[in-house]
Amino acid sequence: MIHKTWEEGKTIKKIECVHANAKKYIVNRVLTPGKVYDVKNETDEFYFIIDNTGKIGGFFKDYFREV
Repeated sequence: MIHKTWEEGKTIKKIECVHANAKKYIVNRVLTPGKVYDVKNETDEFYFIIDNTGKIGGFFKDYFREV
């Protein structure tokens, strides 16, 4: 149940959103291109960040670049 403490956990790294043009999902409501986000957890395919809603969300890595 580690996902319940991610919000309070340390930041792994910072990433910048490069686009919010999703093919399958609507992400332009929770991501802002050009904004820098704190990565709380990471897998091979996803970054888990605190998005614009203030909650943890998992997003494909192709929306971001490392700062």
